[in-house]
Amino acid sequence: MFWFSRSSRGDENGMSEPMIQTQQLTKQYKDVLAVDQLDITVNTGEIVGFLGPNGSGKTTTLLMLMGLSLPTSGTATVDGNNVVTHSKEVRKIAAMLPEGAGYYGDLTARQNLRYIGELNEKSGPELEKRIDELLEAVNLTRWADSKVNTFSRGMKQRLGITEVLVKDPKVAFFDEPTLGLDPKSTKELRDILIKLNTEENLTILLSSHLLYEIQQTCQKVLILRKGKLVVSDSIENLSNHFGSTERTSIEFELTKVTSELITKLKDVEGVTSVDKDNNRLYVHTETDKSRELSETITKSGSTILLMKPKEHSLEEIFLQYYEED
Repeated sequence: MFWFSRSSRGDENGMSEPMIQTQQLTKQYKDVLAVDQLDITVNTGEIVGFLGPNGSGKTTTLLMLMGLSLPTSGTATVDGNNVVTHSKEVRKIAAMLPEGAGYYGDLTARQNLRYIGELNEKSGPELEKRIDELLEAVNLTRWADSKVNTFSRGMKQRLGITEVLVKDPKVAFFDEPTLGLDPKSTKELRDILIKLNTEENLTILLSSHLLYEIQQTCQKVLILRKGKLVVSDSIENLSNHFGSTERTSIEFELTKVTSELITKLKDVEGVTSVDKDNNRLYVHTETDKSRELSETITKSGSTILLMKPKEHSLEEIFLQYYEED
Protein backbone atom coordinates (compact mmCIF):
# COMPACT_ATOMS: atom_id res chain seq x y z
CA MET A 1 0.00 0.00 0.00
CA PHE A 2 1.31 3.42 -0.89
CA TRP A 3 1.57 5.96 1.90
CA PHE A 4 0.52 9.56 1.48
CA SER A 5 0.26 12.20 4.18
CA ARG A 6 -2.53 14.27 2.65
CA SER A 7 -6.23 13.64 3.03
CA SER A 8 -8.20 11.84 0.32
CA ARG A 9 -8.61 13.64 -2.96
CA GLY A 10 -11.86 14.72 -4.58
CA ASP A 11 -14.90 16.40 -3.12
CA GLU A 12 -17.23 14.99 -0.50
CA ASN A 13 -19.68 13.71 -3.10
CA GLY A 14 -16.97 11.81 -4.94
CA MET A 15 -17.40 13.95 -8.04
CA SER A 16 -14.39 14.35 -10.29
CA GLU A 17 -13.20 17.90 -10.78
CA PRO A 18 -10.69 19.16 -13.31
CA MET A 19 -7.09 18.61 -12.24
CA ILE A 20 -5.71 19.94 -15.53
CA GLN A 21 -7.34 22.52 -17.76
CA THR A 22 -5.99 24.45 -20.70
CA GLN A 23 -7.65 27.12 -22.80
CA GLN A 24 -6.20 28.10 -26.16
CA LEU A 25 -2.76 27.10 -24.86
CA THR A 26 -0.16 27.99 -27.49
CA LYS A 27 3.63 27.75 -27.76
CA GLN A 28 5.55 29.35 -30.62
CA TYR A 29 9.28 28.79 -31.17
CA LYS A 30 10.31 31.37 -33.80
CA ASP A 31 8.89 29.84 -37.00
CA VAL A 32 7.63 26.64 -35.36
CA LEU A 33 4.14 26.46 -33.83
CA ALA A 34 4.72 23.65 -31.34
CA VAL A 35 1.34 23.80 -29.55
CA ASP A 36 -1.65 25.36 -31.26
CA GLN A 37 -4.60 26.65 -29.17
CA LEU A 38 -4.84 23.53 -27.04
CA ASP A 39 -8.04 22.97 -25.03
CA ILE A 40 -7.85 19.91 -22.75
CA THR A 41 -9.45 18.79 -19.51
CA VAL A 42 -8.18 15.99 -17.28
CA ASN A 43 -10.33 15.25 -14.25
CA THR A 44 -9.05 14.36 -10.81
CA GLY A 45 -8.28 10.65 -10.55
CA GLU A 46 -8.11 9.99 -14.29
CA ILE A 47 -5.26 8.22 -16.01
CA VAL A 48 -5.03 9.68 -19.50
CA GLY A 49 -2.90 8.70 -22.48
CA PHE A 50 -1.18 11.51 -24.34
CA LEU A 51 -0.47 10.45 -27.91
CA GLY A 52 1.11 11.88 -31.02
CA PRO A 53 4.15 11.32 -33.23
CA ASN A 54 7.47 13.01 -32.56
CA GLY A 55 7.12 16.76 -32.91
CA SER A 56 3.38 16.81 -32.20
CA GLY A 57 3.79 18.97 -29.08
CA LYS A 58 3.41 16.44 -26.26
CA THR A 59 6.62 17.18 -24.35
CA THR A 60 6.23 20.94 -24.86
CA THR A 61 2.73 20.71 -23.37
CA LEU A 62 3.99 18.75 -20.35
CA LEU A 63 6.73 21.33 -19.71
CA MET A 64 4.16 24.15 -19.81
CA LEU A 65 1.88 22.26 -17.42
CA MET A 66 4.80 21.93 -15.01
CA GLY A 67 5.48 25.66 -15.21
CA LEU A 68 8.88 24.97 -16.77
CA SER A 69 8.11 26.61 -20.11
CA LEU A 70 6.10 29.77 -20.59
CA PRO A 71 3.15 29.68 -23.01
CA THR A 72 3.15 32.16 -25.87
CA SER A 73 -0.56 32.67 -25.27
CA GLY A 74 -3.53 30.97 -23.65
CA THR A 75 -3.84 29.64 -20.11
CA ALA A 76 -3.33 26.43 -18.18
CA THR A 77 -4.19 25.45 -14.62
CA VAL A 78 -3.22 22.50 -12.45
CA ASP A 79 -5.57 21.92 -9.51
CA GLY A 80 -6.79 25.48 -10.04
CA ASN A 81 -3.29 27.01 -10.01
CA ASN A 82 -2.25 29.06 -13.03
CA VAL A 83 0.98 27.58 -14.38
CA VAL A 84 2.47 31.04 -15.05
CA THR A 85 1.39 33.15 -12.09
CA HIS A 86 1.49 30.31 -9.55
CA SER A 87 4.22 28.08 -10.95
CA LYS A 88 5.74 27.39 -7.52
CA GLU A 89 2.41 26.07 -6.26
CA VAL A 90 2.09 23.94 -9.39
CA ARG A 91 5.49 22.34 -8.87
CA LYS A 92 4.52 21.47 -5.28
CA ILE A 93 1.50 19.44 -6.38
CA ALA A 94 2.70 18.18 -9.78
CA ALA A 95 5.65 15.96 -10.61
CA MET A 96 7.17 14.81 -13.88
CA LEU A 97 9.27 11.85 -14.98
CA PRO A 98 10.82 13.09 -18.23
CA GLU A 99 12.12 10.90 -21.01
CA GLY A 100 15.65 9.81 -20.16
CA ALA A 101 15.42 11.02 -16.57
CA GLY A 102 18.78 11.49 -14.86
CA TYR A 103 19.99 10.06 -11.56
CA TYR A 104 22.97 10.45 -9.26
CA GLY A 105 24.71 7.20 -10.14
CA ASP A 106 27.23 7.39 -7.30
CA LEU A 107 24.41 7.62 -4.75
CA THR A 108 22.26 4.72 -3.59
CA ALA A 109 18.55 4.48 -4.36
CA ARG A 110 17.77 5.56 -0.79
CA GLN A 111 20.17 8.51 -0.98
CA ASN A 112 18.66 9.67 -4.28
CA LEU A 113 15.18 9.62 -2.76
CA ARG A 114 16.32 11.34 0.41
CA TYR A 115 17.92 14.11 -1.65
CA ILE A 116 14.75 14.63 -3.73
CA GLY A 117 12.62 14.58 -0.59
CA GLU A 118 14.75 17.19 1.16
CA LEU A 119 14.60 19.43 -1.92
CA ASN A 120 10.82 19.29 -1.50
CA GLU A 121 10.94 20.15 2.20
CA LYS A 122 10.46 16.58 3.44
CA SER A 123 12.63 15.25 6.25
CA GLY A 124 12.90 13.11 9.36
CA PRO A 125 11.17 9.83 10.19
CA GLU A 126 8.21 10.55 7.89
CA LEU A 127 10.51 10.88 4.88
CA GLU A 128 12.40 7.70 5.78
CA LYS A 129 9.12 5.81 6.15
CA ARG A 130 7.94 7.09 2.80
CA ILE A 131 11.21 6.06 1.13
CA ASP A 132 10.92 2.52 2.52
CA GLU A 133 7.32 2.15 1.41
CA LEU A 134 7.92 3.53 -2.06
CA LEU A 135 10.93 1.28 -2.65
CA GLU A 136 8.84 -1.69 -1.54
CA ALA A 137 6.01 -0.64 -3.86
CA VAL A 138 8.30 -0.76 -6.91
CA ASN A 139 10.15 -3.90 -5.76
CA LEU A 140 13.48 -2.17 -5.07
CA THR A 141 13.80 -2.79 -1.32
CA ARG A 142 16.55 -5.34 -1.94
CA TRP A 143 18.61 -2.71 -3.77
CA ALA A 144 17.77 0.28 -1.54
CA ASP A 145 21.39 0.74 -0.51
CA SER A 146 22.98 -0.14 -3.85
CA LYS A 147 24.44 2.55 -6.09
CA VAL A 148 22.15 3.51 -8.96
CA ASN A 149 24.92 3.15 -11.57
CA THR A 150 24.66 -0.62 -11.01
CA PHE A 151 20.92 -0.67 -11.87
CA SER A 152 19.37 -1.96 -15.08
CA ARG A 153 17.28 0.42 -17.18
CA GLY A 154 14.08 -1.09 -15.83
CA MET A 155 15.23 -0.61 -12.24
CA LYS A 156 16.14 3.01 -12.97
CA GLN A 157 12.69 3.65 -14.43
CA ARG A 158 11.05 2.17 -11.34
CA LEU A 159 13.30 4.33 -9.18
CA GLY A 160 12.19 7.29 -11.28
CA ILE A 161 8.59 6.62 -10.30
CA THR A 162 9.52 6.75 -6.62
CA GLU A 163 11.36 10.05 -7.19
CA VAL A 164 8.13 11.44 -8.65
CA LEU A 165 6.08 10.16 -5.71
CA VAL A 166 8.38 11.12 -2.87
CA LYS A 167 7.21 14.72 -3.17
CA ASP A 168 3.61 13.54 -2.62
CA PRO A 169 2.08 14.95 -5.84
CA LYS A 170 -1.59 15.21 -6.76
CA VAL A 171 -0.81 14.78 -10.45
CA ALA A 172 2.07 13.08 -12.23
CA PHE A 173 3.31 13.47 -15.80
CA PHE A 174 5.19 10.56 -17.37
CA ASP A 175 7.00 11.14 -20.67
CA GLU A 176 7.83 7.83 -22.41
CA PRO A 177 8.40 5.93 -19.14
CA THR A 178 8.70 2.54 -20.88
CA LEU A 179 11.22 3.64 -23.52
CA GLY A 180 13.87 0.94 -23.91
CA LEU A 181 12.31 -1.45 -21.40
CA ASP A 182 11.84 -5.17 -22.05
CA PRO A 183 8.27 -6.57 -22.00
CA LYS A 184 8.53 -7.78 -18.39
CA SER A 185 9.73 -4.41 -17.09
CA THR A 186 7.10 -2.62 -19.17
CA LYS A 187 4.31 -4.68 -17.62
CA GLU A 188 5.71 -4.12 -14.11
CA LEU A 189 5.75 -0.37 -14.66
CA ARG A 190 2.24 -0.44 -16.11
CA ASP A 191 0.95 -2.34 -13.08
CA ILE A 192 2.54 0.20 -10.74
CA LEU A 193 0.87 3.12 -12.52
CA ILE A 194 -2.53 1.40 -12.44
CA LYS A 195 -2.11 0.67 -8.74
CA LEU A 196 -1.23 4.28 -8.01
CA ASN A 197 -4.25 5.46 -9.92
CA THR A 198 -6.78 3.04 -8.47
CA GLU A 199 -5.59 2.95 -4.85
CA GLU A 200 -4.44 6.53 -4.37
CA ASN A 201 -6.55 8.37 -6.95
CA LEU A 202 -3.39 9.85 -8.42
CA THR A 203 -4.11 11.78 -11.61
CA ILE A 204 -1.73 10.63 -14.35
CA LEU A 205 -0.98 12.03 -17.79
CA LEU A 206 1.00 9.39 -19.65
CA SER A 207 2.85 10.14 -22.87
CA SER A 208 3.97 7.02 -24.72
CA HIS A 209 4.53 5.69 -28.23
CA LEU A 210 3.47 2.17 -27.13
CA LEU A 211 -0.19 2.24 -28.10
CA TYR A 212 -0.91 -1.20 -26.62
CA GLU A 213 0.35 -0.04 -23.23
CA ILE A 214 -1.83 3.07 -23.41
CA GLN A 215 -4.84 0.91 -24.26
CA GLN A 216 -4.12 -1.39 -21.30
CA THR A 217 -3.43 1.43 -18.84
CA CYS A 218 -5.57 4.47 -19.64
CA GLN A 219 -9.27 5.25 -19.51
CA LYS A 220 -9.06 8.15 -21.92
CA VAL A 221 -6.75 9.43 -24.64
CA LEU A 222 -5.71 12.81 -25.99
CA ILE A 223 -4.24 12.73 -29.49
CA LEU A 224 -2.17 15.62 -30.84
CA ARG A 225 -1.39 16.26 -34.48
CA LYS A 226 0.97 19.08 -35.42
CA GLY A 227 0.32 20.80 -32.10
CA LYS A 228 -3.45 20.58 -32.36
CA LEU A 229 -5.79 18.39 -30.31
CA VAL A 230 -7.60 16.06 -32.73
CA VAL A 231 -9.08 13.56 -30.23
CA SER A 232 -10.20 13.74 -26.60
CA ASP A 233 -12.35 10.77 -25.64
CA SER A 234 -12.50 7.44 -23.84
CA ILE A 235 -10.92 4.48 -25.59
CA GLU A 236 -14.27 2.68 -25.45
CA ASN A 237 -16.11 5.51 -27.21
CA LEU A 238 -13.39 5.78 -29.85
CA SER A 239 -13.51 2.04 -30.52
CA ASN A 240 -17.30 2.09 -30.80
CA HIS A 241 -17.23 5.08 -33.14
CA PHE A 242 -14.46 3.59 -35.22
CA GLY A 243 -16.36 0.31 -35.53
CA SER A 244 -19.58 2.08 -36.56
CA THR A 245 -17.85 3.81 -39.46
CA GLU A 246 -15.78 0.87 -40.69
CA ARG A 247 -16.52 -2.51 -42.18
CA THR A 248 -17.54 -5.16 -39.67
CA SER A 249 -15.40 -8.12 -38.66
CA ILE A 250 -16.74 -11.04 -36.62
CA GLU A 251 -14.73 -13.80 -34.97
CA PHE A 252 -16.24 -17.30 -34.75
CA GLU A 253 -14.92 -20.34 -32.91
CA LEU A 254 -16.58 -23.49 -34.24
CA THR A 255 -16.60 -27.21 -33.50
CA LYS A 256 -15.50 -27.86 -37.07
CA VAL A 257 -14.54 -25.84 -40.11
CA THR A 258 -14.81 -27.21 -43.64
CA SER A 259 -13.89 -25.75 -47.00
CA GLU A 260 -17.56 -26.11 -47.97
CA LEU A 261 -18.61 -23.90 -45.01
CA ILE A 262 -16.05 -21.24 -45.94
CA THR A 263 -17.40 -21.19 -49.48
CA LYS A 264 -20.98 -20.81 -48.23
CA LEU A 265 -19.96 -17.94 -45.92
CA LYS A 266 -18.21 -16.16 -48.78
CA ASP A 267 -21.45 -16.47 -50.79
CA VAL A 268 -23.42 -14.54 -48.15
CA GLU A 269 -24.29 -11.13 -49.58
CA GLY A 270 -22.05 -8.42 -48.11
CA VAL A 271 -19.20 -10.73 -47.07
CA THR A 272 -15.88 -9.42 -48.39
CA SER A 273 -13.49 -12.11 -47.10
CA VAL A 274 -13.10 -15.04 -44.70
CA ASP A 275 -9.88 -15.88 -42.83
CA LYS A 276 -9.29 -19.27 -41.18
CA ASP A 277 -7.13 -20.09 -38.16
CA ASN A 278 -7.70 -23.73 -37.12
CA ASN A 279 -11.29 -23.77 -35.84
CA ARG A 280 -11.58 -19.99 -35.80
CA LEU A 281 -13.01 -17.96 -38.63
CA TYR A 282 -12.74 -14.20 -39.10
CA VAL A 283 -15.52 -13.03 -41.39
CA HIS A 284 -15.27 -9.51 -42.81
CA THR A 285 -18.44 -7.85 -44.07
CA GLU A 286 -19.57 -4.49 -45.42
CA THR A 287 -22.47 -4.34 -42.93
CA ASP A 288 -23.62 -6.34 -39.91
CA LYS A 289 -24.38 -9.85 -41.15
CA SER A 290 -24.17 -11.70 -37.83
CA ARG A 291 -27.64 -13.26 -38.14
CA GLU A 292 -27.12 -14.53 -41.70
CA LEU A 293 -23.65 -15.86 -40.84
CA SER A 294 -24.91 -17.68 -37.74
CA GLU A 295 -27.69 -19.33 -39.72
CA THR A 296 -25.27 -20.45 -42.43
CA ILE A 297 -22.91 -21.97 -39.87
CA THR A 298 -25.70 -23.77 -38.00
CA LYS A 299 -27.17 -25.21 -41.22
CA SER A 300 -23.73 -26.57 -42.12
CA GLY A 301 -23.79 -28.79 -39.07
CA SER A 302 -21.16 -26.92 -37.06
CA THR A 303 -21.74 -25.51 -33.56
CA ILE A 304 -20.74 -21.96 -32.64
CA LEU A 305 -18.59 -21.98 -29.48
CA LEU A 306 -17.70 -18.29 -29.63
CA MET A 307 -18.98 -15.32 -31.60
CA LYS A 308 -17.78 -11.79 -31.03
CA PRO A 309 -17.13 -8.61 -32.99
CA LYS A 310 -13.54 -7.66 -33.62
CA GLU A 311 -12.35 -5.01 -31.16
CA HIS A 312 -10.53 -2.18 -32.86
CA SER A 313 -7.10 -1.52 -31.43
CA LEU A 314 -5.88 1.89 -30.39
CA GLU A 315 -3.28 1.57 -33.14
CA GLU A 316 -6.03 1.40 -35.78
CA ILE A 317 -7.74 4.41 -34.25
CA PHE A 318 -4.49 6.34 -33.97
CA LEU A 319 -3.47 5.66 -37.56
CA GLN A 320 -6.85 6.83 -38.82
CA TYR A 321 -5.92 10.35 -37.71
CA TYR A 322 -2.46 10.20 -39.28
CA GLU A 323 -3.19 8.82 -42.75
CA GLU A 324 -2.06 12.10 -44.31
CA ASP A 325 1.28 11.88 -42.50
